Amino acid sequence: MTKRFDSLVANDGIDLVVEPGQIHCLLGENGAGKSTLMNVIFGLLRPDEGEMLIDGEPVWFTNSGEAVRRGIGMVHQHFMLVPVFSVAENVVLGFEPTKSFDRLDYAKARDDIRRVSKEFGLEVDPDAIIEELPVGLQQRVEILKALDHDAQLLILDEPTAVLTPQEIDALMTIMRSLADSGKSILFITHKLKEVKEAADVITVIRQGRVVGTAQPTDSEGTLASLMVGREVILTVEKEVRSPGDDVLEIRDLVVRDDRGLPAVNGVSLDVRAGEIMALAGVQGNGQTELVEALAGMRFVESGTITLRGRDITNKTPREILDHGLGHVPEDRHRNGLVLSMSVADNLVLNTPRRAPFARHGSRNLNAVRDNATQVVRDFDIRATSIFEPVSSLSGGNQQKVIVARELSRPLTFFVASQPTRGLDVGSIEYVHRQIVRQRDEGNGVLIVSSELDEVLSLGDRIAVMHQGKITGVVEPTTSRETIGLLMAGVSEEPARA
Repeated sequence: MTKRFDSLVANDGIDLVVEPGQIHCLLGENGAGKSTLMNVIFGLLRPDEGEMLIDGEPVWFTNSGEAVRRGIGMVHQHFMLVPVFSVAENVVLGFEPTKSFDRLDYAKARDDIRRVSKEFGLEVDPDAIIEELPVGLQQRVEILKALDHDAQLLILDEPTAVLTPQEIDALMTIMRSLADSGKSILFITHKLKEVKEAADVITVIRQGRVVGTAQPTDSEGTLASLMVGREVILTVEKEVRSPGDDVLEIRDLVVRDDRGLPAVNGVSLDVRAGEIMALAGVQGNGQTELVEALAGMRFVESGTITLRGRDITNKTPREILDHGLGHVPEDRHRNGLVLSMSVADNLVLNTPRRAPFARHGSRNLNAVRDNATQVVRDFDIRATSIFEPVSSLSGGNQQKVIVARELSRPLTFFVASQPTRGLDVGSIEYVHRQIVRQRDEGNGVLIVSSELDEVLSLGDRIAVMHQGKITGVVEPTTSRETIGLLMAGVSEEPARA
C-alpha cells in the first residue's frame, strides 16, 4: 500500500495481514503513517498503489459507507459523534432502521444496542445524550456503532489517548472479549505497555515504512528502539535538587464547573521554585477546573491564587501569560490551537504582538517563519510545511505544537494538563527533559497527568485530588496502593509531605 501527499510519501509499500480473532498492533511514532493507512483501509483516502483483500477477495472503497457494509468499523482518535444526539441516534446514524410508512424505528435501535452491549460487555444507556457522557463511555458508543453494523474488523486509532487508567483497563478487557468472539482488531498506538498487554502480533512502522515485526514478549526498550530508530531512555532522568521558596500559592480556592457545581472545593496548595508538583487523581475530580482557574480561563468564586507574590486571581489569560505562566491545556482542540491557522501562526499564538513577531502594529512574517522553522526542528514536529493548517497534523504532532510554543519562551511557572497525551516514546522523552529543564532553571512546575507512571517519575512531590479536594501531598516514593487510596478519597493514613 502506497499513499502520497504531494512530495510526502505517507505510506511507502506497506504490507499488513490481519487474521480472524487477532489483536494486531500497529506501532509507530507520531507522523509515521499509521492513521493514513487506517484511513485508506476505511475508504476515507484512495491509495496511489497497492491492493487490499478481504477473505482473499480484492476490494477498494470509495467511501466509509462501503467499508462499513463490508464489515470494517473504525473508532477514530477524535470521536465522530453528534454531541446533542442520544446514544441510539448516533449508533444508527446513516443506517437508520425503519418500520411502516418509512418511520424510523428507534425502539428496534435501542433493543439492538442493549443486545450488543450485553454480548460484548459495553453497557451504556441507549437514551443517554452523548455530551453528558464521560469520554470512556463515548468511546464505547463508537465501538457499539461498529458492532451494530456487524463489523468483523475493528480499527481502533489511538483509542487510549483520552482515557483514564481505569477506562484503559476496561477497554483492554473489551478488546480481548471481541477477539475471543472472532473479531479482528487493528490497534494503533505508541504506548508500549498497552502493546505488551493487548497485542497478539506487532507491526512497527517508521517514516511510512514497515521496519519490522515484534512480539508482546519483547522488552519495552526493544520496541521503543524499533519504533524510533535509536535507543530511547524510558525513565525520567533528573537530579535531586533543593527547592526554593513558594512560587505559586493557592489558598481556599473554590471554582465551579459548567453545571454550576463546586468542582474545586477549598483547595490550598503551594508549589516551590525548582520543584515539579505532580497532580494525580481520577479524571473529573476538579483537576481540569483548577488548571483553568490558574490560567484565567475559569472564574474563581472565592480564594486566591498568587504567582511570585502577585495576586493573579481572576486576571485575564493575557495578563497571566504576561506574568510568565506557560500553559498546556487539557483539550488541545478547544483551548490550545486554532485549527484553521498554520503551524507557524499557532507557534506564536501567545506572543503575536510582541517583538520580534510584530513591529509598529504590523506582523513580521519573516520572524514568524524563522521561529517556526527552528521550533519545528527542535521539537521534531512532523509537518509537510510550517504553512499548512495545524488541523492536518496528527494528534500527537498537534500536541507537540502546543508544548513547543509554551516551552520556547521565558517562563516563571509552567502548568500542563496531560502534557504528553498522544505523544510517542521519543517525543515523551524530549518533553520530559524540557519539563525537568524548567525545574532546574528555578521555575515552579505543576503537571496534571492521568498516567500514574508519569506522575511518579516526574513529580518531586505528588498532590492527589478527589471530589474537588486535596486528599494528600506525598513523596514520589509513596506506594501505588497508598496513592490509590488517596485517589479514592481515603486521606487519614498518609502524612503530608
